[in-house]
Amino acid sequence: MKSSAALLVVLAGLACAQQWQIAQSGYRFEFPRDHFAHLDYQTEWWYYTGNLRGADGHRYGFELTFFRQGQHFSQQAARLEDSAWRPDQVYLAHLALSDIDGKNFYHVERLNRAGPGLAGASEGQSAYWNGNWQVKWISTAEGKQQLTAVCDRFVLDLTLTSRKGPVIQGKDGVSEKGPERGQASHYISLTRLAVSGRLTKGRAQQNVTGLAWMDHEFFTGPKTSDLAGWDWFSIQLQNGEELMLYRLRSKSGRPDAYSSGTYIDRQGRQRFLSAADFLLAPGDTWLSPHSGARYPLRWHIQVPSLQLDLQEKTELPDQELWTTAHVTPTYWEGAVSYTGTIHGQTVDGVGYLEMTGYQK
Repeated sequence: MKSSAALLVVLAGLACAQQWQIAQSGYRFEFPRDHFAHLDYQTEWWYYTGNLRGADGHRYGFELTFFRQGQHFSQQAARLEDSAWRPDQVYLAHLALSDIDGKNFYHVERLNRAGPGLAGASEGQSAYWNGNWQVKWISTAEGKQQLTAVCDRFVLDLTLTSRKGPVIQGKDGVSEKGPERGQASHYISLTRLAVSGRLTKGRAQQNVTGLAWMDHEFFTGPKTSDLAGWDWFSIQLQNGEELMLYRLRSKSGRPDAYSSGTYIDRQGRQRFLSAADFLLAPGDTWLSPHSGARYPLRWHIQVPSLQLDLQEKTELPDQELWTTAHVTPTYWEGAVSYTGTIHGQTVDGVGYLEMTGYQK
C-alpha cells in the first residue's frame, strides 16, 4: 500500500486545474454507451454487491467495485504524454467475500494506472477490469454479464442476468447531493441481477445462486466541508420490488436534506423518494476492533406512502473494509437482510448496507 499512496502523492503534484464535465439535469442516457467509461468526468465507479447461497444453503455476500479517477497534468509533466504508463487515469478496485454462516469476512484492494491494458473500462471491449478482476458484458441487449475475480483466498466466477432495465436515480437524469453546482452525479442502477456460477475456496468449489445489485455513477464534484458520511441501502424484496435509500450526514450529525432514494415496482417502474418520504432510524451498534469506529448495524426503515415498515439486520457484524493506508477510507459494507411489511403484506428481503464516515 505504500507504493499506492506514493502514486497518489505524485498525481496530486502533477495534476493541474482543467475543466471537467459536471453532472447536470437533462442528461440524455443511451445504452450500451452509458454502461462504460465517461472520461470527461473526473470520478466514476461500478459497484457490484450480492447475496449468494451454495447448493447446501450456505450463505455468502460479495462485493466487487471498480473506481476510476481522472487526472489532468501541467506542462512540466508533458514528458509523460507519449507514455503508455502516464497516470492520467487511475483505477482502484475492492473485492470482498462475506461468509455469513461461517462468520468470516475477507477483503482486498488493488490500485493500477491504465498502462498498457492493466485496468480500464471500455465499450469496445464491453468490459471493466483491474488485473484479473473483470466484469464483461456478454449481451447488453439481454442484460447479461460475466463477473470474474481471483485472489489468494477465493475465486468468483458468476453470470449476472438483469431482470429489469436500468434505473436512472434522482430526478431529470441527475442525483443531487447538495445545493452547489456540481454536487451531483449521473447514477444508474441494475436493481435485480439473477446470479448463477461458482465460488472456489482453496480446493473446494461449489455452485452458487442468488441476487446482485449494480450501481454506476460518474461525476465531477466539489469538495463539501460539511459532509461527514452517508448510509446507503439496497433492498431487494422477495415480492419482486426494490428500493435504494441513502442518508447523507452532516458534521453536526443531522441527516442532510439532499438524502433521497428510489422505489422500483415489479414491472421496473420507478418512483423518486425525497428525504421527507422515508425514515431511517439507527439501532444497535457494533464497535470495530480494527478502526475503533462504531457502526449502527440495525435500522428501522419506513416509507409511509408504500406502507413499508422494515427491520434491517446482519448476522455478520464484522464486514468492515478497514485500512491503515491513506489511499481509501475505512468503511462498513456488508450483506444484510430485511423483514417487515409493504402494501400491508408481510415481506422478506436481502441487500447491502454501506456506512461511511464513522471512523474518528
